[in-house]
Amino acid sequence: MTRSLLRLLVLALVLGFAPQLRAGAAERDPDSHFFNAFLGDLRDELAQARSTGRKGVLVMYHFEECPSCQRMRRQVLNQPQVQDWFRREFVIVPIDIRGAQPITGVDGKTLPESAYGHAMKIRGTPTFDFYAPDGTRIYRHVGGLFQPREFLLLGEFIVSGAYRDRSFKDYRHDAGKGS
Repeated sequence: MTRSLLRLLVLALVLGFAPQLRAGAAERDPDSHFFNAFLGDLRDELAQARSTGRKGVLVMYHFEECPSCQRMRRQVLNQPQVQDWFRREFVIVPIDIRGAQPITGVDGKTLPESAYGHAMKIRGTPTFDFYAPDGTRIYRHVGGLFQPREFLLLGEFIVSGAYRDRSFKDYRHDAGKGS
């Protein structure tokens, strides 16, 4: 192999990996930077949201083997701008719909995560439930959003109050994101 060809090959490899290296440098673990520590009592999380002036609680229903959940963790929930914005606006807790941790709901009833997910009528994952600080569920989004900007748009949809009079699909369209 000639020296020029070898240099070209090395350059191609470096350029091919450069986007991954740049993206990896900015990523942060969702467990420690997106989700808040959660001991299983949603009433405590709502109290924390009220006492810290946040807009409410965001619950992400998931399970370990869920491909869409894993994709969101890899592409969206690990992004600093997503983590910082959502943690500023909400207390965020994960609930594993196949898990066994006891969950005390807003109503004070305690069930294992799997039974709690069933009681909450979770039919697909990821599912995101947004709660106002008073414990009222104000919006549910079912399914993954795989672009950080689109997930941030969902948060803005809630914080702005737009969920009261339009669908997220319309909000996203009006924001220039299409359907």
